[in-house]
Amino acid sequence: MCAYGIVFYMDATKQLPEPKTLQEAVVYFSDPDRAFEFAKKLRWPDGNVVCPRCEAAKNSFVKTRRLWFCYACKRQFTIKVKTIMEDSPIGLDKWMTAFWLLANAKNGISSHELGRALGVTQTTAWFMLQRVREVMKKHSFDTSKIGGEGSTLEADETFVGGVTKNMHKASRAKAEGRGPYKNKTIVQGILDRNLRKVRATVVPNVTRETLQNAILKNVKFGSTIYTDNAVAYDNGMQRRFIHDVVNKTETYVRGQVHVNGMENFWSLLKRSLRGTYVAVEPFHLSRYVDEQVFRYNHRKEGDRKLNDADRFKTVMSQVLGRRLTYSDLTGKSESPHHTPTGTGQTAQA
Repeated sequence: MCAYGIVFYMDATKQLPEPKTLQEAVVYFSDPDRAFEFAKKLRWPDGNVVCPRCEAAKNSFVKTRRLWFCYACKRQFTIKVKTIMEDSPIGLDKWMTAFWLLANAKNGISSHELGRALGVTQTTAWFMLQRVREVMKKHSFDTSKIGGEGSTLEADETFVGGVTKNMHKASRAKAEGRGPYKNKTIVQGILDRNLRKVRATVVPNVTRETLQNAILKNVKFGSTIYTDNAVAYDNGMQRRFIHDVVNKTETYVRGQVHVNGMENFWSLLKRSLRGTYVAVEPFHLSRYVDEQVFRYNHRKEGDRKLNDADRFKTVMSQVLGRRLTYSDLTGKSESPHHTPTGTGQTAQA
């Protein structure tokens, strides 16, 4: 306590426990040292810092600039090098708040809202969110397969796009002229009921070859799969899977035969697209699908319910080795406002 009776808690705040809520996270990561140490612990859990470029362990730490100098490759590196945050001038306090918000907001968060919350421009916030979505992507349709004998899965697809009755007359006529669903983007999903995990991705069409190939690549032979009575599923599925269908024109549920689990996921996805993001370009839709898949798949881990801190740590642990530049994202040249410095940070031009 000072002479004026004001108590200083600087030392006490240094010992804050790890955050469990958004309010605690904002306070916790507002201290640059705490944010830095948290990120350092996630990246190098054993405390042995190695160069991300040459993997040499011999380096020296420049405390005043929070970077290291590698004696092997004679280059500097920061905590952001070889992560999704590389070459970003945004501080860790804002990055970690963005990660927390997107990982835990059930309906997502718009770039306008994030920009106001962090004090950055809408364009910067949008780029940050797209990079976080890149981290959330876990290669939804990858080489590992789900299901197996005794496992029950659901497969379904949905159409995402504007409603023609809400379009301008000229746009409506053009869309209707192409035929039903031609102005829509198609998303296919597979839900493992036993694991309560979903995989979803954008597909070019709903032909038998496209939809069944996705199932063959992702589901083990012998699994039980329920679908609707779409023509794409009516031939060939029985040879590799225990397949049954539900005719939605008659009933949505026939005992255990239904696709209501996937319908639940589609409702969550469309709620975020219609209510939060409003207008998503088809070539960016896959990123928004990955975002919803991440939140859906990280509700529980076995019988343990995951909390906001668990989801935050999971997404933060996946930043390593991910990269998304502005030119890759938009097809435009790099931002003219910042130039790379070579340390993983950027300098004002």
